[in-house]
Amino acid sequence: MTNPANHLEPSVDPRPAGLDRRNLLRGATALAATAVTMKTASAASVAPLGQTGAPTLSTEPLPLGPLPGSRYPDSHLESAKPKLSFGPSDFPAFAGTMAVERVATGFRWAEGPVYFAAGRYVLFSDIPNNRIMRFSEDDGHLSVYRQPSMNSNGNTIDREGRLITCEHSGRRITRTELDGSITIIADKYNGKKLNSPNDAVVASDGSIWFTDPVYGIGGYYEGVKADPEQEKKNVYRVDPKSGDIKVVVDDFVEPNGITFAPDEKKLYVIDTGFTDGPDNPSHIRVFDVDIGSGKVSSGKVFAEIPKPSITDGMRCDSAGRIWCSVGWGDPKEDGVRCYTPDGDLLGKIHIPETVANLCFGGQQRNRLYICGSTSLYAVYTGVQGAMKP
Repeated sequence: MTNPANHLEPSVDPRPAGLDRRNLLRGATALAATAVTMKTASAASVAPLGQTGAPTLSTEPLPLGPLPGSRYPDSHLESAKPKLSFGPSDFPAFAGTMAVERVATGFRWAEGPVYFAAGRYVLFSDIPNNRIMRFSEDDGHLSVYRQPSMNSNGNTIDREGRLITCEHSGRRITRTELDGSITIIADKYNGKKLNSPNDAVVASDGSIWFTDPVYGIGGYYEGVKADPEQEKKNVYRVDPKSGDIKVVVDDFVEPNGITFAPDEKKLYVIDTGFTDGPDNPSHIRVFDVDIGSGKVSSGKVFAEIPKPSITDGMRCDSAGRIWCSVGWGDPKEDGVRCYTPDGDLLGKIHIPETVANLCFGGQQRNRLYICGSTSLYAVYTGVQGAMKP
């Protein structure tokens, strides 16, 4: 039987000397295998979106309950004015028979609390441990809500009761839908990645306003180290209908905490630029704002924080007072400050750890939850939170 292959081959081999088809095929196969191996190795070398933290272990966890030495009236509340009557004078933190309590502990860096009234629980980020925690205020139960969380930082809630989250390692703003699915709200501006969204607030028209410093891409502890792609560190607004992203303020050194006045005519934004250099600001700025058009104007400094301390997060009560965190500087200043709508200091709540952020909660909206480094604190106040996300 004639071998067709041999029959088709010409009597003179036209291939250059030294080349063999079988060797070529074997070589091509080897190269393909090598390419697959290199591709696999390259994929394996890419860092995950969201570094996985290690549990915070302690043989002697911080005690829960009222802080040591507490008595009525609680000395952790300090009025800016001389005491003229029972309790701290003119300081709305005072609520009678109450004291500052540590309600949960065991975190590396607690941040971004938000209260869900329907479930009576607080969600907050434990950034380095890459998780969102849940504290149920009805029975004091603590659990993990989400892990990994893309090194989530600030959290808030929209008018439909959905969680809005700022993600460091995702470099994005997400919304957790009522069915548990996650929608990406913003991750780019002008075709380039955001830096690392830090804090967010939702206006009554559904627009989402957020800050975008670079803290989450500065290393591998609170995110994934990367070069910033945005030329500036901006404050953005996401249109509720089109989803378009617009810069509303672009002259911050490091924009951080953000909130509205109860009537949404004022926008407050923290600048923690002091972390980048001693001549940079450590203060809160306030702007006139039109939430519908996304325009801000007449910006000015609302309150200076005594350096080397900074404020990180803030909330507004129903009377327009600003409650903000304090930390990183003098331990005697660690805690919460309360300012009038005109920027006058009313008083302080002293916490034994650096405080990052806070929110109002409780069924009467009069319980202030405070994220202080490794712990979650709470205190009843004499006022109600504005409950504007």
